[in-house]
Amino acid sequence: MVRIISRFILTVFFALLLLPLRAGAEGPGGHPLRECSDCPELAVIPAGHFIMGSPKEERGRFDSEGPQHTVFVRSFALGKYDVTVGEFANFVRESGYEPGACNWPPDSYWRSPGIAQSDRQPVICVNWHDAQAYVGWLNDKVRGRGKPARQDDGPYRLPSEAEWEYAARAGTTTARWWGDAIGSGHANCNGCGSAWDNRQIAPVGSLPANPFGLYDMLGNIWQWTSDCWNESYTGAPGDGGSWNAGDCDRRVLRGGSWSNLPKIIRSAARSSGDAEDRGFDYASYTGFRVARSLP
Repeated sequence: MVRIISRFILTVFFALLLLPLRAGAEGPGGHPLRECSDCPELAVIPAGHFIMGSPKEERGRFDSEGPQHTVFVRSFALGKYDVTVGEFANFVRESGYEPGACNWPPDSYWRSPGIAQSDRQPVICVNWHDAQAYVGWLNDKVRGRGKPARQDDGPYRLPSEAEWEYAARAGTTTARWWGDAIGSGHANCNGCGSAWDNRQIAPVGSLPANPFGLYDMLGNIWQWTSDCWNESYTGAPGDGGSWNAGDCDRRVLRGGSWSNLPKIIRSAARSSGDAEDRGFDYASYTGFRVARSLP
């Protein structure tokens, strides 16, 4: 009985630590929700449901964005920013892991992909397996274990595609969280009206956050998710989890990039990349942000 009560108290304490009362909230005392010194800052995403995909009349829509369907999502935490060059460098330095070369530009690596970088730029030129290696390293740190974690060992992981779109929409139903029109200064793309448009990747957090407190969900860089690629949502799960059937050599990419046209910079827009690929052209430079399961 004592053991059960102790376990309950620990569970409640951990839940209070990681579950602020509002979406995008910070941790206790107003500090960023960060579990360890090397862990990314997180925003808590509330549970809820939404209509995933785009309506047929949405401008710029692709067939892969349908059919629309209702998805229920449990509360989880998501990185406020894409993983940065500085954060990825900590991982490489501590773990000894080193990704391979980019496909383009030739003979370049994540440290020097041909675009001006600082520690606050999102890391790019990383494939899906590189992102999973980073997630495993985070799990080792928070679990205090000496051996590498399995990719599905949690609590850190890549977001599912459904979680990603739910978080990107942040309760909105328009093409973008700020409205249907691309407007100006909301994102970094080829025609978004930012200082970095079609020129370079912006440092994380350079543009406004969405209502969930997440930065750069649209534009700047593509982001890996955990799902296998499927050409449509026919048969897609409705519970917010990863879709682990389909073409699993390819994984879903979301968000669009600094060189994509505005029609790609929409909450429902989706693409795919070979899980082994490290950027086949400038438009597909890809990074990632981490999710965290909550108690």
